[in-house]
Amino acid sequence: MNSPDLPGFPAGADSAVICSAKGCRAGAVWVLAWNNPKLHTPDRRKTWLACEEHREHLSQFLGVRGFLKDVVTLEDWEASASGH
Repeated sequence: MNSPDLPGFPAGADSAVICSAKGCRAGAVWVLAWNNPKLHTPDRRKTWLACEEHREHLSQFLGVRGFLKDVVTLEDWEASASGH
């Protein structure tokens, strides 16, 4: 996953924000916030990015494991991270 220097996303050489689905190179529109309760404290949030096509699939993958905590638009995620 390549992404800009945004809170919650690792810095990458490429500034494009792309979907986390394997092999997908589409632009991300959604942020899926999750944690694995066996590994992470309850307030910890890991993130996957999703395009429109893969949002439901990635959400279901995390959801059936009990990991999915929130799904928000990338725009809303960035706004909340910057305090706006």
